[in-house]
Amino acid sequence: MGTSLRALRALFLLAGFYVLALVVLGVLTGAAAVAWFRAPLGSALTVTVIAALLGLPVVRGIGTLGAGGRDGADGLPVTEAEQPELWRAVRSLAERTGTRAPDAVLLTGEVNAAVHEKTRLLGLLPGRRRLYLGVPLLIGLDEPQLRSVIAHELGHYGNADTRLAGITLRGRDSVLRTVEGFREPQRERAQKTRSRFGHRQLLSPSLYRAMGRPFQAYARFYLRATHSVGRQQELAADRVAAQVAGRDATASALREIAVLEAAHDFYLGRYLALGARAGLLPPRGEVCGGVRRLLDDPELRVVLAKLREDPPPGEMSPYDSHPPVAERVRLIEALPDDVPAAAPTRSAPMPLRDAGRVLVELEGVVLTPEAQAMERADWPDLTHRAAYALTETRARPLRAALAAAGLAPGGPAAELTALLDAADSGRLWEVAGNLPKSPEAARATGRAAREFLRPDLEHGMDHLAELAVVEAAGARWELCWSAAPRLRLPGDRDVAEELEAAVRAAVADAPDTKPLRALLGR
Repeated sequence: MGTSLRALRALFLLAGFYVLALVVLGVLTGAAAVAWFRAPLGSALTVTVIAALLGLPVVRGIGTLGAGGRDGADGLPVTEAEQPELWRAVRSLAERTGTRAPDAVLLTGEVNAAVHEKTRLLGLLPGRRRLYLGVPLLIGLDEPQLRSVIAHELGHYGNADTRLAGITLRGRDSVLRTVEGFREPQRERAQKTRSRFGHRQLLSPSLYRAMGRPFQAYARFYLRATHSVGRQQELAADRVAAQVAGRDATASALREIAVLEAAHDFYLGRYLALGARAGLLPPRGEVCGGVRRLLDDPELRVVLAKLREDPPPGEMSPYDSHPPVAERVRLIEALPDDVPAAAPTRSAPMPLRDAGRVLVELEGVVLTPEAQAMERADWPDLTHRAAYALTETRARPLRAALAAAGLAPGGPAAELTALLDAADSGRLWEVAGNLPKSPEAARATGRAAREFLRPDLEHGMDHLAELAVVEAAGARWELCWSAAPRLRLPGDRDVAEELEAAVRAAVADAPDTKPLRALLGR
């Protein structure tokens, strides 16, 4: 589909929202006008208030249409003087794709690259261009792959995708804001609409749902139509990248990005989130740069290699803005191999000058002020302290149960010893009875009550035992990039399996507390 036809389609979709909004507002205004001429004063006021409240989300949606929004997402701008190699590559690729180079290059913390153009007149006139590059891409991709990613994004400029996005995105925002306006909490709306009219609720949830249905239907139509065009644009940009940077480099870049996304999600969820829950962050520059340590882990590289060879197929949805990665790779690999003569041969990642300083400055952009104020710790210390804090939280119910039973001598090791003494004296299930229970567990008695409590007792004792061996035996949680932190005793002795077996023995019907006491040295 040519640029003119895509522009016409975008304007048609935008006009459709205008027509729908004006029709709805016209109906509401007409109903209010008729009420003033034919109904009593009280009824006319009621109808007018209802019409105004139902029309407010529509008016807000229309108001969104002219808003310019933010000038792209947040990022760290890098100048040509700061990063000449990166800018030289961007300008060269822009020339070869036949488009104007971006006016700014910004780094982000995401596994993504994007382009943005601040157009005028709803995207009909060109404007300032920005190229966004995620630092994980600079870390994880080699130079040919990174060049193909940049060529792909510049291909969107050449196809006028960013200019037409001004119309498409603003229309989409208007439709979705209107739909969201009809989904606001009904209780809050009810409070706003209670008045001197008998203190009754003027607008029922069913009325809001009914008014929102036309806009929901149009939103589904709008998303299906625009996202189908978006998928075509992605495939067109893939072809540009293959022509400029080479077919093999483009296909391998897509495979590698799928690997980087999985690794980055694992890094954020397993390591950064673990530290943040304890109020800790890694050393400066490691928030965005630490993923490289995970990528270098030998065990994890084996897992990532399998993902690289077999990218996730994905399921095509009419609402997807991108085709599945596997489908994009298949189409690229079916293209003739037309590598440009000037294609780079160096396989190392494209360098960033003074990368450490750049990563530190990027944290000032991607982190909230609250996060930037967190305490910093190196990775081994962060891992141990964060795992200890998490374990303390998980052991809290059992420690509270011990306190309720009058067995809280202070300190995890002393508490575990008191619990083991209770087990030896036949009071273990008396202590366990103070644990939080479901209604069904609270009604149970005898053997059934024990079986309800056993999993929570075992889990609580697991965590209390971990805290105890840290206190009494000097154990520490050690960093492992390919798995959860591992609890080890001095001498690099992995104690997790021993603790698990010892806890099972202690909570058995015939408790044996000797294995746990041995681990504690008591």
